[in-house]
Amino acid sequence: MLSVQRGQEPDVEHHGRRMARDGLSGERAPAREYRMSKRKQRDSDHEQRTLPMLIPMNRRMALKVMAVAAATPGLTSCATEAEDGADGSLSIGTAGPTGTAWDPDLLSPVIPWERILTQDELETLASLCDVIIPADERSPSASQLGTHDYIDEWVSAPYSRMGRDRVLIREGLVWLDEETSRRFGQGTRFRNLSPERKDGICSDIAYLPDAAPEFQTGARFFTRVRDLTAGAFWTTEEGMQDLPYIGNVPLERWDPPPREVLEYLGLA
Repeated sequence: MLSVQRGQEPDVEHHGRRMARDGLSGERAPAREYRMSKRKQRDSDHEQRTLPMLIPMNRRMALKVMAVAAATPGLTSCATEAEDGADGSLSIGTAGPTGTAWDPDLLSPVIPWERILTQDELETLASLCDVIIPADERSPSASQLGTHDYIDEWVSAPYSRMGRDRVLIREGLVWLDEETSRRFGQGTRFRNLSPERKDGICSDIAYLPDAAPEFQTGARFFTRVRDLTAGAFWTTEEGMQDLPYIGNVPLERWDPPPREVLEYLGLA
């Protein structure tokens, strides 16, 4: 900054010589150093923000990436260990045995876990399944197609969802016989009741939203057994024929909806 005393003209020539000494910009040396440091910092920040160059990936690196992804929590991998051989070929481990949970034999299925329902529980369960889907002129009963065995397989599986069903169904079978004894005498079993009396008990637990408070436990049990029974029954060959579902059928022509329907919809 020029220092001008009152009554004096500024020494422009001297100031110009000082500007030439300090630099063309007229800045003092500390100011220039500060500006240069800020410029270097901006250049450094720009380099850090610049996207890195892509590195060519060979087969070994790709396998490493795949291995890291397979080890990430929440992901599973079915790949066997592999590495590059000395000649550059890919060496893959031998395949595991068939018939396991990871490679099931669908033609000759094997259940890899032990069934847990007792024979007594299975008999009561089979009786209840037949109340849900009895035999008629179109198909056998649910138990004749093994729906109770399917439920046994389901609740015996070592998974959390099946474990919850296992508790619900085993406790429900106990409740069913206790309710039978309460209504028809001590020691009376549900499976020994007449069809009419079985229907009477099941009518009280058939629909959970309408079940009385004292039947809520039984209704939750019945709902789950009904769903499992239906799923097991209608996935058998006989159940498929009972539906009956014939799929899409080619037609020679397509007739539009009747005129009264179109008028009702405001499309006529």
